[in-house]
Amino acid sequence: MATLLHIDSSARQGGSDEHAYGSHSRRLTARFVRRWMAARPRDAVIRRDVGVDPPSPVTGRWIHAAFTPPERREPWMVEALAESDALVDELLAADLIVVGAPMYNFGPPAQLKAYIDNVVRVGRTFGFDRSREGEPYWPLLSGQGKRLVLLGSRGDYGYDEGGRTAHLNHVEASVRTPFRYMGVDEAYSVAVEYDEFGGERLAASIARAEAETDRLVDLLLATEARAAA
Repeated sequence: MATLLHIDSSARQGGSDEHAYGSHSRRLTARFVRRWMAARPRDAVIRRDVGVDPPSPVTGRWIHAAFTPPERREPWMVEALAESDALVDELLAADLIVVGAPMYNFGPPAQLKAYIDNVVRVGRTFGFDRSREGEPYWPLLSGQGKRLVLLGSRGDYGYDEGGRTAHLNHVEASVRTPFRYMGVDEAYSVAVEYDEFGGERLAASIARAEAETDRLVDLLLATEARAAA
């Protein structure tokens, strides 16, 4: 059995296949999880909707608590880190992290950034030792086989590598980099474009993204089957 961590971050409610003003990223993540679970119904899904219920942003008290060794933390520090600890526990339990990451002003939504800030935790998802020779930081999630899937949406078009607006796309890198820092090196991405254009161009982009999402599910399922053989 595997565990999927399904994260949505869009401020829009529901998928665009259900509501006229619904979210394309939610549409893709729901499609991915449905297809996966149809093939592997015994797998577990952890649901985390930071678009509806965003994590608290990091504060000075949070930083003080996080960088205090656990054995020296005061009760208020434990309380300050409780939400973060719950989010980290979900991440640690997950084998496959499926993230809906729409583009907001060339980057990920603030609520997704808040999630990332809460799970990049010294002593839990990355190690730090200033006396360590060479690199003082190291990932704690390496070697666990965790994989990251980013399913997004963009108002304009040409944001993929080599495209006309690729230099303006800070979404995937902003998510992949901290996950790689924690030790999740294997990552995949698919996105809908032309949302601001609508019409046939948007419809074609949605159809392409759905087909790519299906192929990605099939690819990862095949990888799981080979690993289990």
